[in-house]
Amino acid sequence: MPAAKLLKVPEVADALALSQKTIWQWIGERRIGVVRLGRAVRIPQSEIDRLLEKGTTPARRS
Repeated sequence: MPAAKLLKVPEVADALALSQKTIWQWIGERRIGVVRLGRAVRIPQSEIDRLLEKGTTPARRS
């Protein structure tokens, strides 16, 4: 099984065009899952994909 891609908070903030503060707030609120490796906090790419899918609204048809 391939290893999941793990991202640092600044990388996630850049990818989503949000502040690092917002990402840390979401982590604290458990809106986004993390992997803790000792003191290091990493966010799986699958969590980013889930957030984008959850927040996507389909376009209206004319």
